[in-house]
Amino acid sequence: MKDKVVLITGGTSGIGFALCAYFGARGSRIAFTSRDQGNIDSTVKKLSLLGVENFGIQADAASEVDQRKAVAQTINTYGRIDVLINNAGISMRALFNELDLEVFRQVMDTNFMGTVYMTKAALPYIIRSKGSIVGISSVAGIVGLPGRTAYSASKFAMKGFLESLECELLKKGVHVLMAYPGFTASQIRENALTKDGNPQGESPRTEEKMMQPEEVADIIYEAVLKRKRQVVMTSEGKLTHWLNKFFPAFVQRKVYQKLAAEPGSGMEAL
Repeated sequence: MKDKVVLITGGTSGIGFALCAYFGARGSRIAFTSRDQGNIDSTVKKLSLLGVENFGIQADAASEVDQRKAVAQTINTYGRIDVLINNAGISMRALFNELDLEVFRQVMDTNFMGTVYMTKAALPYIIRSKGSIVGISSVAGIVGLPGRTAYSASKFAMKGFLESLECELLKKGVHVLMAYPGFTASQIRENALTKDGNPQGESPRTEEKMMQPEEVADIIYEAVLKRKRQVVMTSEGKLTHWLNKFFPAFVQRKVYQKLAAEPGSGMEAL
């Protein structure tokens, strides 16, 4: 990946920052986006100290105009795009029956439409370079998770979109990868939206027992190099993926039991 131009959305924390650092440490030139200029400035400094050639772009993933601007600035700076990683996302945690639909729209606009907007803007350059388009999904994109209806919907929608696009691009030499990390230690759970749209704050899960962002970045880097179509991470994720094909009712009960046990889930034990 030396000298390849990699555009990463949501690049200032968690998996996004780990991807910037990991690809950058291997010689890639990094462009990344974030909504917050302060976080961008801080990330530029951190990456520069690591010797990574980079620049940050203030852009809201849910804005088509901002996503087009991010692509234009990347082209103006580097002249090409070889890898697009659609990473920016927000989560939510609330039972659908109690959820404000504006929260549902916000999650879909950021996670799904953000991927559509950015991919649309970058696609001519990806086709030119015969590069890669990556969608960062989740276990929630393999099986629907209770209390995460909007999040699961956005990740399932991303999968359908990118699989359809991959088929359209069969003759263009473009690589499309769907990546499914397990639960990963990051700020996404702290910033997850509650039923009325406020951040939940403290995560209900034990972060230190989860995948680390650097592990995710390592796996995605290798998958891009090998131009894999799909990578499911963690033994739990792989088992869930396999079992859900053949025993979906069993998986549904197990998922319910596990997530109902979270503090504040609002679900009754089976």
